[in-house]
Amino acid sequence: MSMQCFLNSLIYVLVVSHGSKAFHGTTLLATANRDTSSVRTSVKSAATSEAEMTKSLEELIGLKNLMLLNKDEQTILELLVEKKGQQHLVADWPEAGIEDDEKKNFVQSLVRLDTSYVGGLGAYIDKARALLASSAAGKNPFADLDAELPEGESLGDSSEESFMNAEAEGLKAARRGVGFILVAGGLGERLGYQGIKLELPVDGLSGRTFLDMYREYIAALSARIGKILPLAIMTSDDTDARTRELIAEKDIQGCQVEIIKQDKVVALSDGDARIALDGKYKIATKPHGHGDVHSLMRSSGLARQWLDDYGLEYLFFFQDTNALVLHTVLPSLGVAQKRDFSMNSVCVPRRAGEAAGAIAKLVKKDEPPLVINVEYNQLDPLLKAGNGQGDINDPKSGFSPFPGNANVLVMKLKDYVQTIEGKDRGVVDEFVNPKYADETKTKFKKPTRLECMMQDYPILLRREVPSAKVGFTTFDRWIAFSPAKNDLVTARKLSAAGEPPSAAASTEFDVYKAHAIKALLYDKEDASYQTLGGISGLYAGPRLIFGPFFALTVSDLRTKISQPHKCHLDPNTALYLDGSNIKIDSITLKGDAAAIIINTRNDASLLIKDLVLEADEGLIFKDIPDDELSNAKPSDSIRGYITVNKPTLTINIDRPGTFLLTGTGQLSELEPDL
Repeated sequence: MSMQCFLNSLIYVLVVSHGSKAFHGTTLLATANRDTSSVRTSVKSAATSEAEMTKSLEELIGLKNLMLLNKDEQTILELLVEKKGQQHLVADWPEAGIEDDEKKNFVQSLVRLDTSYVGGLGAYIDKARALLASSAAGKNPFADLDAELPEGESLGDSSEESFMNAEAEGLKAARRGVGFILVAGGLGERLGYQGIKLELPVDGLSGRTFLDMYREYIAALSARIGKILPLAIMTSDDTDARTRELIAEKDIQGCQVEIIKQDKVVALSDGDARIALDGKYKIATKPHGHGDVHSLMRSSGLARQWLDDYGLEYLFFFQDTNALVLHTVLPSLGVAQKRDFSMNSVCVPRRAGEAAGAIAKLVKKDEPPLVINVEYNQLDPLLKAGNGQGDINDPKSGFSPFPGNANVLVMKLKDYVQTIEGKDRGVVDEFVNPKYADETKTKFKKPTRLECMMQDYPILLRREVPSAKVGFTTFDRWIAFSPAKNDLVTARKLSAAGEPPSAAASTEFDVYKAHAIKALLYDKEDASYQTLGGISGLYAGPRLIFGPFFALTVSDLRTKISQPHKCHLDPNTALYLDGSNIKIDSITLKGDAAAIIINTRNDASLLIKDLVLEADEGLIFKDIPDDELSNAKPSDSIRGYITVNKPTLTINIDRPGTFLLTGTGQLSELEPDL
């Protein structure tokens, strides 16, 4: 069997619905280049008669209606109606002279949808029919496949030498150039928030939004390596305008921002891939998924520009509300460079059966392997078929050998450009997940659509760069993964069950915890927890935020806070530090004391020594009663508490010099050394 045949067999990857038996789900992937024109379901709409299906467009709508349309509009409508079985689109058109503007706007929307989808609407419908036919047939995509553990590296705790070495290697890789791609096309509806997620505050101490935090990190890295690094943000119709406003509201030097906007795709109403309508003259559309980022990086020209004009060597893909992701940037780059990975997936430990995708190597005799994300309910039956045991935890670690996919990707840019400029043009293989109305599997409960995921890129990579290596880097969860994605009700239920809440509140406190542990100011083995907003299991140690200019790496922290044993912070205290020229010799914070200390000047330095602060108010969190949640500020209501930030001490160095901060907050300027 040829490699292409093997890859085609791999691409039909079944995603089994939660709780269902193996291989009886309804989500499949399809190759972008598979000939699907002859694959049809046996379903025909009762609303479309045999006679109508053989009529030309002119016969269906009349010559005068046809003459309302320009050449492009006629072409797309003829394709859909005469060749793709979409006669229902014009079935209710009145004669010319009635609702002409509505007809014109309707067909113009079809032209836009045809143009925005690579290959056009004809290819979209063909692929949809093939996928829907396979879904209805319940095909087993894993016949004759085995799953093995791919090459990768576990970095463990940030205090370990392997972690710091990886950061050092990553900094070398960054000096060669790295571009960042942020996927941010979705609203915060799952969070219970109606705005864009990037505008949400990460924490109540610094007040930074997610977007500010990401941009500041890239700016700090740019300053460190002496090269301005780019950030591309993939938006959608839902998020584009507000994202642009948010960027304009704060000028952050050292981070060049580009916007690439994805379009929606047509929704499908039944097993014959009939285009769904949302009214007589409105096409129903749905998001296509974050896999669009690859085709957009090609069509925008950014990937090629970053390679040829900027001379970048790596890309770092990440999503919008995992605030811990920045801790993984440099070490994952370092591992990718050391192991020559063309793609490196950031992973976290996962327990067997945990509802999270895993990175696995799919193999077939005499064929090259494919390292890719496999859903948890695919992995277990696949392993059982191979080793008879399934997905089981390692007795020593307590975790599955197959790490959990955090959906954070490092790419080698040269291979990436070659791949997305190949015959698939960056279009990641799609899948369909219809919710069937009955056992015939011909009607849906609601319209479906084709979807794609950015982590399925290895399928394209193998087609264009067969020799490319794909692997993973595993980090402890506390330092790498705490997404804000669930609403308050869901977060409460998950925390009560002992599961990560993955909500705005847990993300905030996980950020505090990660900074404290990295700085050796909190022992994670002696952890204490609290309940806020009805969410249990939240970190209850000192609230620390270190801005990226203060410390990009663990080595930076060891230099800036060289004697952690001389730093004493009570559990309810808070400390926010930002600026490259700050060092701590000794500090004591008692009670609820909170300090915000900033020095962004390159011509000023600050030493904190024997600073002692004590207060009964500082950074305070107060529960919001459930009956008042609807009246609370949206960014508070999704957390379940309000934040009162009354710093005991605020220092912002505003002039050149050498400064000492000591006592109960006295700032003095020292004489320069002669």
